[in-house]
Amino acid sequence: MSAAIEVDLRGIPCPLNWAHAKVRLEAARRGERFAFVVDDPRSRRDLPRAAEAEAYAVLEVAELKAGSWRIVVEK
Repeated sequence: MSAAIEVDLRGIPCPLNWAHAKVRLEAARRGERFAFVVDDPRSRRDLPRAAEAEAYAVLEVAELKAGSWRIVVEK
């Protein structure tokens, strides 16, 4: 299992943070993983849904501390 590349998207509101995440995922090779760190509460729900709608695998959604989450997505 490869390590996830961490991408800090804190401070970027939803849905713009999904646009940033999608650019990374589209440029990635199959099997690459990204850990997107977000702080917009809507992103906790919306970013994984958007990723799954685009056929990416959501491997983890974990709260880091109050108000921020780590969402691991694999291409």
